[in-house]
Amino acid sequence: MTRLVAQSAEVRKVSLRQQMQPIVQQRLMVVMLLLLFGVIAVTLRIGWLTILSGGEANAASTTGGLPPRADITDRNGVTLARTIDAWSIAIHPDRMISDPDELAPRLHALMPERSEQDYREILNSDRSFVYLRRRALPELVSQVNALGEPAMEYLREPERLYPQTNLAAHILGWVNLDGEGVTGMEAVLEERLTDPALRNDPVELSIDSRVQAAVQSELAEAMRRFNAIGAVGIVLDVHSGELLAMTSLPNFNPNAPSQSSDRARFNQATMGFYELGSTFKPITMAAAIEDGVVTDISRRYDAEEPLVVGRYTISDDHPQRRYLNVPETLVHSSNIVTARIADELGAERMQQVFRRLHFDEPVDFELPVRGRPIWPSYWARTTVMTTGYGHGIAVTPLHLANAYATLVNGGIYRPVTLTRLSGDDIPQGERVFSQATSDQMRGLLRLIVQEGTGRNADAEGFRVGGKTGTAEKAGEGGYRHHALVSTFAAAFPMDDPRYVVVIMLDEPHGDAGTGGASTAGWTAAPVVSRVVSRIGPLLGVIPSESRDIDTTRLQAMLWHPPSEREPEA
Repeated sequence: MTRLVAQSAEVRKVSLRQQMQPIVQQRLMVVMLLLLFGVIAVTLRIGWLTILSGGEANAASTTGGLPPRADITDRNGVTLARTIDAWSIAIHPDRMISDPDELAPRLHALMPERSEQDYREILNSDRSFVYLRRRALPELVSQVNALGEPAMEYLREPERLYPQTNLAAHILGWVNLDGEGVTGMEAVLEERLTDPALRNDPVELSIDSRVQAAVQSELAEAMRRFNAIGAVGIVLDVHSGELLAMTSLPNFNPNAPSQSSDRARFNQATMGFYELGSTFKPITMAAAIEDGVVTDISRRYDAEEPLVVGRYTISDDHPQRRYLNVPETLVHSSNIVTARIADELGAERMQQVFRRLHFDEPVDFELPVRGRPIWPSYWARTTVMTTGYGHGIAVTPLHLANAYATLVNGGIYRPVTLTRLSGDDIPQGERVFSQATSDQMRGLLRLIVQEGTGRNADAEGFRVGGKTGTAEKAGEGGYRHHALVSTFAAAFPMDDPRYVVVIMLDEPHGDAGTGGASTAGWTAAPVVSRVVSRIGPLLGVIPSESRDIDTTRLQAMLWHPPSEREPEA
């Protein structure tokens, strides 16, 4: 009996499964149809968006934003420019559901680069696709998304990023929204950076980001303190011509170049031409020594009274009112004696040395934005005299840096470069001065810092040599007596020169710390001291109190008032 009951139950289960099978199949069919409809809907939606997006959206989807581009690094591998995935915010105005009058002010609050009226016109248009912001931060994307407008679109596109922001901005330049280099090394290296075979190989520049940062920070502080309208800082390897730093202030952020002024984007180091004043005096002295005009630096020249030439009068800012030899001329920065020596050199030889230093043409290096120096159209006698001490001829700070490298490196002119060089890549260069002349100038430049107007440029243990230069800026009707260009051109260590440092401040104003003085010895020279103290150890220059170039003979040529002399034994 029990067996019959079990068989009956089993029969009922089989019968029930047979009855349910059509129902299950029907339900599976419904699910499959729903999935199929979903796939079709998504496909149609993608196709619909593709059609509606138009040319601009289609370009974004097919190109993926910027084309791939290699990184730019400094000489130590620190990234200065890199392509990353970033956000862009766009909208399909023809598919909006929000009220344009309500959405426009909310978009303006989040993205104020457009006015409310601009947004209103975009939202009320029948356009299929409009970019609202390229290179948007994730936070902004979240805020716009929270507005709840489904017609918004958020695209992931490659963008060029400058992670060091404004560091070396004038060197790097920037790219436009199409990914093309606009200026700087981005433009110079366009072909190399976009070469598909080299995209994964970074381009190394000669710049040292540590040195660049030190120069930029010290220069910015000096510019702020002295309320200058501009400033330039350069560090140059004297043997290779490699630029380790080049700063022009004010500068800009290459991540957002359009938000900066034209002045901030102007590179004063390569485009700004200045009469650089007494920094030219060592160049004149070197030319005179090289050409045999000065055969004995102990020879004395008349500086008792201002020098009158026709209707012009040349005077000294620190008049000694006596005869001066060459070391004293440089230590006291005598315009009178320098003019006399330039007069003996003459127009032909003065022009020749300036041409050998390439003062008559734009700086020969990679950046395309370079201007031509202001070269005298007629070399009268007074022109020769005044150019000898840096007036009547205008060059860039980069010209000056290269000239000083030539002065101290043994007399060889080499073009400056922003490309990192190996030993085999360093050009042979052109001889301008003999080794003997260069050696003599190194001693004189060191003497100026030890005893002359460059005292404030000295950095303990780093054996700095150099020359101040303070020049009035030309304006309508003549020179502007209270608008100065204050420059210090230096090299270190002078017993074995490796680097040139040039600091220039445009229209600095003295303060209580300088006694109101705005000349180079009080404004630019201290910046050199701080820069050298910071960058010397980074560049492997070990400070030493026992090493220095021997200036004993030169020191003995300096006259001191009786009150300053050592008492006799």
